[in-house]
Amino acid sequence: MLQSESQGSAAGQRGGRPDSAAETVKGETQLSYLKNISHERVVKLADEIDAAPGQVVSKTLAQNEAVSVTLFAFSKGEEIGTHASDGDAMVFILEGCAELTIDGVKYLCSPGESIVMPAHKPHAVYAEEDFKMLLTVVFPLGKD
Repeated sequence: MLQSESQGSAAGQRGGRPDSAAETVKGETQLSYLKNISHERVVKLADEIDAAPGQVVSKTLAQNEAVSVTLFAFSKGEEIGTHASDGDAMVFILEGCAELTIDGVKYLCSPGESIVMPAHKPHAVYAEEDFKMLLTVVFPLGKD
């Protein structure tokens, strides 16, 4: 089951600044491009998301036509089946171990390791054990 988290933390903060799309500073509106994460506060990304047994949970941190940044937590045995993307997708493993299949080739990734899944190549993600990852997808803007 894929579940999405899109809420901020309690009262919009956990010792840092509010999690908001805009705030007023000295009478001017300041835009925030990252959401669902505290600003101006040191965080451990793995602590920002959790999955219960039988779940894949995602939390979008940024999404626009150029980039998507999403935290994922997978419980053991869960997966995202084979698919392709119009953008290059880079996975960074935060906790646990993941099996990623890119164009039919399997790779095991551990904490601190990354792999790029090139645009238009079929890929899948399988949870060998509970794991967490940061997914960054960079999309093409227009045609050359």
